[in-house]
Amino acid sequence: MIFTDSRLPEIDTLHGIEILTDPESLKTYGKDWTKHFTAKARAVFLPRSTEQVKTIVEWARRTRIKLVPSGGRTGLSAGAFATNQEIVVSLSRMNRILELDTFDQTLRCEAGVITEEIQKYAREHGFYYPVDFAARGSSQIGGNVATNAGGIKVIRYGLTRQWVAGLKVVTGAGEVLDLNKSLVKNATGYDLRQLFIGSEGTLGIVTEVTVGLTKPPKDFVVFVMGTNDLSAIMEVYSRFKSRFNIFAYEMFTDLSLKYTTAHGGRAPFSTPAKYYVLLELERESDEYIERATEEMGQLLEEGLIEDGVISQSPQQAADLWALRENITEATSHKQPYKNDISVRVSRVPEFLTEMTTVIAKEHPDFEVVWFGHVGDGNLHVNILKPDALSSAEFVERCKKVDEKMFAMIEQFDGSVSAEHGVGLVKKTFLHHTRSNAEIALMKEIKRVFDPDLILNPGKIF
Repeated sequence: MIFTDSRLPEIDTLHGIEILTDPESLKTYGKDWTKHFTAKARAVFLPRSTEQVKTIVEWARRTRIKLVPSGGRTGLSAGAFATNQEIVVSLSRMNRILELDTFDQTLRCEAGVITEEIQKYAREHGFYYPVDFAARGSSQIGGNVATNAGGIKVIRYGLTRQWVAGLKVVTGAGEVLDLNKSLVKNATGYDLRQLFIGSEGTLGIVTEVTVGLTKPPKDFVVFVMGTNDLSAIMEVYSRFKSRFNIFAYEMFTDLSLKYTTAHGGRAPFSTPAKYYVLLELERESDEYIERATEEMGQLLEEGLIEDGVISQSPQQAADLWALRENITEATSHKQPYKNDISVRVSRVPEFLTEMTTVIAKEHPDFEVVWFGHVGDGNLHVNILKPDALSSAEFVERCKKVDEKMFAMIEQFDGSVSAEHGVGLVKKTFLHHTRSNAEIALMKEIKRVFDPDLILNPGKIF
């Protein structure tokens, strides 16, 4: 059903565009997965074509009303929040797969297609789309592009950026750009496609995406190993990396395991450990997996790991992955304050040790759940709210942790946001990762593509 709001100026120029103004829709579409912010959207527009998106942007320029692009709303930096009576532009109605080019191995689709649908469609036609993460079932490809989504297979396949062959976007000036057009080689000046990837909807609204595809891997085998020595995590990674083609390398702590097992998961083995690593390999051959098994046995003999387990079936592999991927759901009742950061891979243990020490000293009542894609230097930090604290008190104390953490990130030459973007959450800390000169240039670029500053206001800067 289409709701209209007579308070919207020039409403007649938006003929044919679905508009929602009921309270439930404003609440649903006006936010993402980030907590501790309040959605205050004015209306929700649901275009069904690039032309309708162009119409919306042109209307917004005339009326000086701000727009917040919205995809699957799975972000954790409040990048899709409408907090000041903005119009939410949801791409969820633009959800068609448009073309599969089996020769060039590309798939063209609208921005609202769910990531998992692309993965399934590619599989059904003998191909593989490798960008993967826990939110695959609800995130949309346009949002993946807007945040340059990474996930669990970055060390093998790279980020979303590496798989975008072409983009169609509507800029904040209302111009429709068709970028790169799936060319493998295109040495004709600036690659504007790459500029829009990771721009968090502040330069333009992505309406179509062409992604590259590859051949499907063989079955995966998952190894989970436990260690009490944080430095051993990198030694295990180094040993396997030098001998095998690793697809994923993840870490989680004993506290993480405590929550996932309480949530229905099963401990991988009876030997307790402080840290756990999950390693995924392709079953290139039985001999290949035998060699990997022998490597794990050698690590056991040397005392670098306490115990280990290897999946024997796809279901067992899924169960082991659940120990890592279900952490977010298993801790959600504790109202976690979330951060995702990155440092160079070799410095993960050093950073984790120093930051854990600081939090334990200054906030001894905090439970901190650490996990992440340590194979690419990405850590997720989840501080769980103590029952004795109000939400307001908890957030205020967590902000003090932020100040310490991001200052430390700067010392480590790391990033305050590894894969969820800057949004509202990280913008005051951007200077810890980007220089003043970089920030000034980014602001100038913003004005080139969005001269009236109507797109995703208040995000990043």
